[in-house]
Amino acid sequence: MHDLLELTEKLDVAARYDAIITLDYDSRKRGRLKTLTEADEEAGLFLDRGQALVDGDYLRATDGRVVLVKAAAERLTEASTSDPVLFAKICYHLGNRHTPVEIQPGSVRFQPDHVLSDLCHQWGLRVTDLEDSFDPESGAYGQNAGGGHHHD
Repeated sequence: MHDLLELTEKLDVAARYDAIITLDYDSRKRGRLKTLTEADEEAGLFLDRGQALVDGDYLRATDGRVVLVKAAAERLTEASTSDPVLFAKICYHLGNRHTPVEIQPGSVRFQPDHVLSDLCHQWGLRVTDLEDSFDPESGAYGQNAGGGHHHD
């Protein structure tokens, strides 16, 4: 039996990495999780509460190795429009329901929910299902408030 790769520290930057873990959004916001690296090595997250991971984050293991976090592709719904006022209104209504959303130019993505899809449809937006990584906004007071949430 192999030892568990214990991932306990989120790094600001890393020049290299020793392993990769690919996680969906729900897994990336958990502080405790057992998973596998791409090389099928067992790994466990042991992070402080509130440290949501995003695509491109690096974690340090207790043995000193560095692990790159990748966002897994998952089922999403995308609602789009070319009308900026309608777009602002639907983002307001989705946010008012405390729904995690990823805002793109002219479209908003969220995890599949038929009630939200119907709402977007009723407001006249184009609603499509897709599979892609999900990187929702961190919130008004999140670690990247006002500055986006993607790594350069």
